[in-house]
Amino acid sequence: MSERYKKSEEFLERALRTIPLGSQTFSKSKASLPYGVSPYFVERARGSRLWDLDGNEYIDFVNGLACVILGYCDPDVDAAVRKQMLNGVTFSLPHTLETEVAELLVHMVPCAEKVRFSKNGTDATSAAIRVARGYTGRDRVAVCGYHGWQDWYIGSTSRDLGVPRCVKELTHTFKYNDPASLEGLLARHPGEFAAVILEPMNSAYPADGFLGRVRDLAHRHGALLIFDETITGFRYSLGGAQQEFDVIPDLATFGKGLANGYPLSALAGKQEYMDVVERIFFSGTFGGETLSLAAAKATLTKLLSEPVVDTLKSRGQSILQGVQRLLDDMKAAEFAQISGHPSWTFLSFKEISGCTPLMIKTFFIQEVFKRGIFTLGTHNMSYAHDDMDVTTVLDCYREVFHLIKSSIDDGSLAQRLECTPVPPIFMVR
Repeated sequence: MSERYKKSEEFLERALRTIPLGSQTFSKSKASLPYGVSPYFVERARGSRLWDLDGNEYIDFVNGLACVILGYCDPDVDAAVRKQMLNGVTFSLPHTLETEVAELLVHMVPCAEKVRFSKNGTDATSAAIRVARGYTGRDRVAVCGYHGWQDWYIGSTSRDLGVPRCVKELTHTFKYNDPASLEGLLARHPGEFAAVILEPMNSAYPADGFLGRVRDLAHRHGALLIFDETITGFRYSLGGAQQEFDVIPDLATFGKGLANGYPLSALAGKQEYMDVVERIFFSGTFGGETLSLAAAKATLTKLLSEPVVDTLKSRGQSILQGVQRLLDDMKAAEFAQISGHPSWTFLSFKEISGCTPLMIKTFFIQEVFKRGIFTLGTHNMSYAHDDMDVTTVLDCYREVFHLIKSSIDDGSLAQRLECTPVPPIFMVR
């Protein structure tokens, strides 16, 4: 048992007796956090900072898996939630907040003419697929990226245990920035695809014309185009990646930063398709829960009134450029690279000299945690991150990159690991 994370590891033993993996979320569990060098439980968080159960303080670049867009305990969001709590949370009739937040989304998002709320990104993407199947009368789906845990998507990945074969066979993957891979899929099953769903951007920018080509291919084959903007929404621009790249989908899904950490997601789209929601079944007791809607209203209002998106981009750009300079100056690009949109960047690792990417990533996590930086390789920027946070993370990386490079050069990286390398959660086929 480690001294730095003693309370976390003791509590993990307790949690494992009643919770699989000790957490409700794979990415927050021992499946993603290497044992012996990681905290497992949080005590509190505020602004850009997080404190673990042992009292260790971190600048947090995970930010609730990118759902905290303004910063922890944002005063405007918290005030809105406290005010609504005095009047009730869930009722026997819809609250006016449902309409007010829907109107904000219609105002902000190019494709949004109508909106339906749910709780997780998975809820929204699964509803989008059901709408597309209901509208087109077809069954097949083309996917690119990550879209949640439901059978229709997760059956196309290596973590497909429990998904019926007949469901798996209806989902087909295509490659990002490779429209020919989508065109081939659609051509092999003419008239059978209900939807093409993709993250409009993840770690790589869309190549010139790629998103427009995907839209045209989908429509030519009678399928609906769905953008999964669970992360990109409100982060890339006020109207999401569809506004940033000027390609408007038929339907889009949102979550994460929509309510600054409160559980809320949304399916939005053109009226013609959204009216299908009245004929399918997409309903839940807590879709109109008012604390999350109050948080969303406050979050979206702040996005509209303050330079949130520009701040995410500018400070994220400082990290993107700063890390690239470090990699270049230290000749560390042989084992690491950084990519992505400034508001959501990815530090990834390469195999070198017998060191696997997972070994290097685990060593990186081990060392940045020691230095008070909480990241698993991404920088999910929040409005609360300031210039000092940027300077601190770059200073940390300078030290850690030097350690990684010297350990690779002298062959000692495996010996310097204080834990077993963390395995991947799943691989997309």
